[in-house]
Amino acid sequence: MTGTAIAREAGRSNPRGLESPGFSRGEEVKCSGLTSASAAARAIGGDYLKTFVTVPGVIVGIVFIVAIALLNYRGVSESVKTNIVFTIIELTGLLVIIVIGVYAVATGAGEPARLTEIRADQEGGLFLALLGSTALAFFAFVGFEDSVNMAEETRDPSRNFPRAIFLGVAITSMIYILVAVTSSLLVDYRVLEKSSGPLLEVVKAGGISFPPQLFAVIAMFAVANSALINMMMASRLVYGLANERVVPRALGRVDPRRRTPVVGIIFTTALAIALISTGDIAGLGDTTAFLLLCVFTVVNVAVLVLRKDTVDHAHYRAPTILPVLGAVLAFVLASPLTGRPAEVYIRAGVLLGIGLLLWVVNWLVTRRQAPAE
Repeated sequence: MTGTAIAREAGRSNPRGLESPGFSRGEEVKCSGLTSASAAARAIGGDYLKTFVTVPGVIVGIVFIVAIALLNYRGVSESVKTNIVFTIIELTGLLVIIVIGVYAVATGAGEPARLTEIRADQEGGLFLALLGSTALAFFAFVGFEDSVNMAEETRDPSRNFPRAIFLGVAITSMIYILVAVTSSLLVDYRVLEKSSGPLLEVVKAGGISFPPQLFAVIAMFAVANSALINMMMASRLVYGLANERVVPRALGRVDPRRRTPVVGIIFTTALAIALISTGDIAGLGDTTAFLLLCVFTVVNVAVLVLRKDTVDHAHYRAPTILPVLGAVLAFVLASPLTGRPAEVYIRAGVLLGIGLLLWVVNWLVTRRQAPAE
C-alpha cells in the first residue's frame, strides 16, 4: 500500500508520469528500500550466522533475499503476519540488551569513561566526525516514512497520526540511546566497528548468562524483519508506478493465482542480488540514509509550499521553523560534508539511473502510442 500511495502521487501530477517530482521521490524511496534490505541480507550472513556455521556472506545474503521474494510472492497477508512475529522477537532482543545494560551499571561492570570519550580520527576534526556519524545513524530511523502513507486509513488522522509519529520516534530514540549506552559501556568501539553483529559482542561481555546462540537467532529474525518490509514496499512501489503508467506497464504484471506483483518482485529481487554482490553492510546502510535524506529534504520544502493550499478540513500544521530546519539539516547530512565515501553516491546514482532508464523507455512507448489513443 505504501508503494501504490507514492505511485498515485507520481501519476497525479502528470497522467503519464512524465516530468513528475513524485516519480523521482518514488524512485528514491524504492532504491532506499532495496539498499536497506540488501544491507540486512549481508548482516544475516555475518557474525550472527557464524555463531553456528561459517558460510560466505554473499551466498547467504542472496539465498536469504530469494527466500524473502518467495514469501513476498505468496501474498501480503502471509508477509504481514510474519512481520508481526518478527517484530515481537526483535523487541525482545532489544529488551535483552537493555537488561544487560541495567545489570552492568548495577554491578559496576563496563567502562563509564567511554561514554564521555570522543575521538575525531577523520580529517576535518570533531564537527565533521559528528556530522558523518549523525548521517549514518539516520539509517536507524528508516521505516517511519512508510507509515505516512497509511495515515488516511486511521481514525481522525489529523489528530491521531502526528501524535503517533512523535510518540513513536520518542520511544524508539530512547530505546536506541539505552542500547548505545550499554554497548559503549561494555565493548570497545573498535570491536563494535569491526563486527557485523555488534549486539552479540555486548551479550558476550554482559556478565549475564544469556546464550549467545539464542541472541544470534533473535538478531537474525530482527534483521529479516527489516528486509521483508523493505522488499514488500519496493515491489509494490514498482507495481504502483507501472499501474500509473510512469514506468513500463509490464513491470506491473500480477500473478493470476496469487494476485501478487510477480514481475515487480522479480525485478526488485534482481536489483537486491546485485547490491548484495557488490556492497558491504556499511556502504549499503549509508546509501539508504543518503537516499532518504534526499527525500526528506524535498518533503520538508514541500511542506512549506503546500501549506499555501487551503483545505476544508482540520489538519496538523507544523511550526514553520521545523520544516525549515528539517530541510536544511537533511540537505547538509546528504552532502559530501559528512565524509561519505564516493561509492555511496555512485551506487545511488546507478540505482536512480536504472529508474530513469525505465522512465525514458516508458516515455518513448507512450509517445509512440499517443496518436492511436
